[in-house]
Amino acid sequence: MQAAAYVGFRVRGISGALAAYLGFGLPAFILMLILAVLYTRFNGLPKFISLFNGLQVIVVAIIINAAYSFGRNVANNCRSVMIALMSAMLLWLGISPFMVIIVAGGLGAAIHRVSTSSTSVYYDKEEIRWNAKQIIGLLVTFLVCFTGLYFLSAILFNLAAVMLKIDLFAFGGGFASLPLMLHEIVINSGWLNSKTFMDGIALGQITPGPIVITATFVGYLVYGITGALVATIAIFTPSFFMVITVAPFFDRLKNSIYSMKAIDGIFASFVGLLLYVCIKFTMVIPWDIVRILMGFVALIALLRKVDILYIVPIGAVISVFVL
Repeated sequence: MQAAAYVGFRVRGISGALAAYLGFGLPAFILMLILAVLYTRFNGLPKFISLFNGLQVIVVAIIINAAYSFGRNVANNCRSVMIALMSAMLLWLGISPFMVIIVAGGLGAAIHRVSTSSTSVYYDKEEIRWNAKQIIGLLVTFLVCFTGLYFLSAILFNLAAVMLKIDLFAFGGGFASLPLMLHEIVINSGWLNSKTFMDGIALGQITPGPIVITATFVGYLVYGITGALVATIAIFTPSFFMVITVAPFFDRLKNSIYSMKAIDGIFASFVGLLLYVCIKFTMVIPWDIVRILMGFVALIALLRKVDILYIVPIGAVISVFVL
């Protein structure tokens, strides 16, 4: 989503970024909404239960693979491994993942070594002023709508606030949002239990969009179609504003030693947070020989770069007929 917005911004400014964002996310939103409706109507049927019993195993394999891939690229030195393990331990002890991320960023800035070279960057001041006016206009519009939710419905306001907070701290890609979503949606708010949340992640893997489209599923289960729309808009808004705000200064940001150190620390923390999610989800599943074999095969397939669009449907078919 952020990459699409960045391309749109470079091609046609803020309006291009908005168009690219909507175009990339809308198909996933519509499909996820349909799946959420079907889920609420048929999740009590035996075949439906079998389907998601298997898909939950696939979800665990997907997250283990994400933690491994993320960790291999990020936690590749003793400092990063230390931050990752510390993050998992703090989350297990009940510390808020948002506080863990802040601490990890501070540690990263303090202990990581990053070699950068500074280069001079040219900025079009007139273009920056025009972009700033548009950003302020969009931000004011959003804040007015967000404030309106407070008077319209406390549940919708809280739903939007939670999704905004999750996206604001989810550095490093969609999988980085999963520990935050688990903490806020399952543990803090209690809107869903762990199994239902895992079902939402599984459905999110069926759609062509980003994994955080699970927010649509959560929003629908909390407050129907309106909740789905509010949650989806909120989960993508902070990152959109970050892209259009930071993009003009991205070259200078890349040359900032302290910002890159902090980002390294934050990325390392998400390895630990994903490890925590793996453990929590693994404890939810009633493991037997079929589930163990299914999870192992799915993980091997993911490690061998088999497309997830093959793994999830095949896992669904096996689940219906075996579990």
